Amino acid sequence: MHMTRFTTKLLAVAMYILGAVCHGGGQEIEIGVIDFYGLNRVSADQVRRALMFKEGDTLSSEAVTAAQNRIAKVPGVARARINVVCCDRGRTIMYVGIEEQGATTITFRPAPRGAARLRPEIVRAGEEYSRALTSAVQRGDAGEDRSQGHALAHDAATRAVQEHFIVYATRDLAELRSVLRESSDASQRALAAQIIAYAPDKQAVVEELVRGMSDPAEQVRNNAMRALWVFAEAGSGAAGSRLRIPTQPFMVFLRSLVWSDRNKASGVLMALSSDRDPALLQTLRKEALIPLVEMARWKNAGYALPSFVILARIAGYSDQAAHDLLEGGHREVVIEAAMKR
Repeated sequence: MHMTRFTTKLLAVAMYILGAVCHGGGQEIEIGVIDFYGLNRVSADQVRRALMFKEGDTLSSEAVTAAQNRIAKVPGVARARINVVCCDRGRTIMYVGIEEQGATTITFRPAPRGAARLRPEIVRAGEEYSRALTSAVQRGDAGEDRSQGHALAHDAATRAVQEHFIVYATRDLAELRSVLRESSDASQRALAAQIIAYAPDKQAVVEELVRGMSDPAEQVRNNAMRALWVFAEAGSGAAGSRLRIPTQPFMVFLRSLVWSDRNKASGVLMALSSDRDPALLQTLRKEALIPLVEMARWKNAGYALPSFVILARIAGYSDQAAHDLLEGGHREVVIEAAMKR
C-alpha cells in the first residue's frame, strides 16, 4: 500500500502524550479539540454542559480537574477521566472519557511489592531518552523506523539512547523481566517494559509484554502495548517467522476509561488485522464495533485512524480506498458500511 502513508501520519501525532491527565501547578492549556468516548446512554450535550468550557478556550489544569469532578456527578456517570494529549495544530486535544453506571469495568492485577530495581545506568538512560524525545517532538521530529521490530527515532539524540536499549535488552534481560514482574516502583516497571522490547528475540518477550498489559499503572500498560504495536507492524521474529501476538487482550482495552489504553490497543489491532483474517474481523465487528465507531469519529484524524482502518477492513474496503475516503472527508461512508455489513 500505501499503508506506510497511514502509519507515518499516525506516528507524527500519536508518539508523544503531554499527559494522560492534565498536569497540576497552574499550567495553562489551550484547547484545540474536545472529543468524547464511553457515551452510550449519557449524551454528549450533558457532558459538555458539565465541562463549562469549549474549544478555543485557554484554562488552567486546576479548571480541567474541576470539570472532571463535575462530569463524574452527571446522572448516569460512574467515573470520568479527562485526558489532555498532543496535538492539533499546536494546541492540545482533550479527550473526555466516561464510564457509565452499570458498564463493564476492567480489572487489573494487584501492584507488585518487590524490591527489584534497574541498575542506575539504565535509569539514567531512561531519563536521557525522555529529554531527547521531548526536545525532538517540540521540534516536530517525531518520526521513527520500526522495520527492525523496535522503534529507532529519526532524531539522532533519541536514537542514540535507543541503541543503548538494544545493549541492555540483550545483556540485562533477566533483570528487566524481574523488574517488570516484581518491582513496587511503577516508573521502573514502565521503563523495563519499554526496554525489554529491544531484546533480539521478540517472540521470547511477547508473553512478558502481554502480562504487562494487566499492570495497574497505565504507563506500564502504555509502554507494553506500544512495544507490541511495533512488533505487530514488523510482523517477523527470529529467522523470519511471524510473531505470535494474541488479539483478545487488546479488545478489552477498546472500552477502557483511560485514553492511552484505547489509543494503543486500537493501534495494535490495526496492525494485527493487516492480513484481513476473516475470523479476526468478524470478532472485532461482534465485540468492538461500538467503541471502534466512536473512536473513528474523533476529530483528529491521526488518533481516529486505527479504528477507521479497522472499520474499513470490516466493511471490505482496501487500505488505499480507505485512505482516499479519509483524506476526502468521507468517514461516514466507511462507518455506515461497517455497521451494515
